[in-house]
Amino acid sequence: MKYFAGLDVSLNETAICVVDEEGIILKEGSVPSEPDAIMTWIRRLDVVISRAGLEIGGLSRWLYGELRAAGLHAFCIDPRKLRGITKTMPVKSDRNDARAIAQVMRVGWYSIVHVKSHRSQEMRMLLTNRRTLLTKQIDIENEIRGTLRVFGVKLSGRITQANFERLALELVEPHPTLAAMIRPMLIARAALRDQYAVLHKMLLRMVRDDEACRRLMTIPGVGALTAVMLTTTIDDPDRFQRSRDVGAHLGMTPRKYASGEIDRNGGISKCGDASIRATLYQASLALLCRSQRWSKLRTWGMAAVKRRGVRRAIVAVGRKMAVLMHWVWADGTSFRWGNEVTA
Repeated sequence: MKYFAGLDVSLNETAICVVDEEGIILKEGSVPSEPDAIMTWIRRLDVVISRAGLEIGGLSRWLYGELRAAGLHAFCIDPRKLRGITKTMPVKSDRNDARAIAQVMRVGWYSIVHVKSHRSQEMRMLLTNRRTLLTKQIDIENEIRGTLRVFGVKLSGRITQANFERLALELVEPHPTLAAMIRPMLIARAALRDQYAVLHKMLLRMVRDDEACRRLMTIPGVGALTAVMLTTTIDDPDRFQRSRDVGAHLGMTPRKYASGEIDRNGGISKCGDASIRATLYQASLALLCRSQRWSKLRTWGMAAVKRRGVRRAIVAVGRKMAVLMHWVWADGTSFRWGNEVTA
C-alpha cells in the first residue's frame, strides 16, 4: 500500500494529511512548522510516504531542504495549479488545503517547482534588500519634492543624487518651519543611501567572484545586475535542454488561444519573475540606444524597431538576450562577436 502526504505550511503551524492510494485518509493533524516536529509526526504512523507535497512559499523552501535531508520524499508544488481545486471548496481552511495537497500528490495532478540553491537564494535576497533600500530612498525624495511644491518651493535644474540634499537645504533656508520638517527626511535619506551603498558593494563583490557572471558580462548590454538576476532566476543552466526555452520560462513569449475556429496570439505571457523581465528590458534598451559597437543582436533589434515599433522590439531583444545569456552560460565560453546564437 502506498501513502501520500500533503503539508499546508504556515508561519507557526503546519497542517498534515496522509492518504492511501485509494484516497482514504489515514490520519491528519497539525504540528509546529519545524522539520523535527513534522518528521516525528510522520514517523509515528509507521508507514512509508511515497510522495509529500508542500506549496512553494517563503518557509516551504527551508522546510523542503530539511525534510529531504531527513529522508522524506518531498516536493514543492506550484500553487497556481492547486488553486483550481481549492477555489471550489465551500470551506477554506488549512486542514482542507492539506487534504487537497495529499490528493493531488496521490493522483499526480501537480507541477514540481524548482527550489533554488542556497547561494542563489542568498544572492536573490541581497538583490531584494538592495532594491528595497533604493525604493524607499526614492519615496523619500518624492515626498520631499511634494512637500516643497505645496509651499511653492521648486527643485529644478540639474539635480543628482549627490547634490539633492544641498539644493533642498538651500531652498528651505528662508522657511524655518519647512526646514524643520525636511531635515529629518534628509537624514533618513542619507542613512538609506549609505546602507544601499553597502549592499551594492557586496553585490559587486559577489559578481566579481562568480565566474559565470563574469562571462555573461562579456555580452553587450549585460551588466552586473542583469547577469546576477538571470543566474539567480535560472539557478542551474542544465534545467533547460534548449536555450530558446528560457524565453518561455521568463514569460517573454506570446500567449496563444486556439479553440475551434479561433486561433490568435496575444501579448507576452508574463509568467514567472517580473523583476528579471524588467531588468532584461533595461538591458535591451541599453543595447539598442547606448551601445557603441554593432553586433548581430543589435542589428536584428534595430530592424525589429522598424518593423514592429520600439517597445515590442525592446521586449524581443530582451528575450533573445536571455537566450544568448543561457547559451553562453551553458556552453562555458565567453561571448564571441559575430557568433551569437540564433534564437
